[in-house]
Amino acid sequence: MKFETINHTADVGIIAYGKTPGELFENAAFGMFSLITPLEKVSEKILISVSIDAHDNEELLITFLNELLYYYSSKKVLFKRFDILKVSETHLDANISGEQISAHEIVHDIKAATYHDMKIEKTSDGYKTRIIFDV
Repeated sequence: MKFETINHTADVGIIAYGKTPGELFENAAFGMFSLITPLEKVSEKILISVSIDAHDNEELLITFLNELLYYYSSKKVLFKRFDILKVSETHLDANISGEQISAHEIVHDIKAATYHDMKIEKTSDGYKTRIIFDV
């Protein structure tokens, strides 16, 4: 399972899973954009490269997701494919692909990924994290 949706008072959230930290980051991004629009209707026409630095793994994930939301809100791009090329505790390199919003249905207009109750946990199956999004 990549992620599951969770309910939160006025916002929306996910619990993302991954066998590796890279897969966790990919699935968190996929889960976030799945909340925004049905991804099966999104094509991979635009490719961007992202390089992020942060103080720790949690900040790295939130900064990564908010960087993708920047492209969504300012450049009007929906992403569906997230390839983490390199990830450490404090650095991430990724290639992300998607397309312009155009006529896609927006289910949740996510404004930001938050630190509320956010923690990356090591589990017997890999990694998991809970992320609440401001809508």
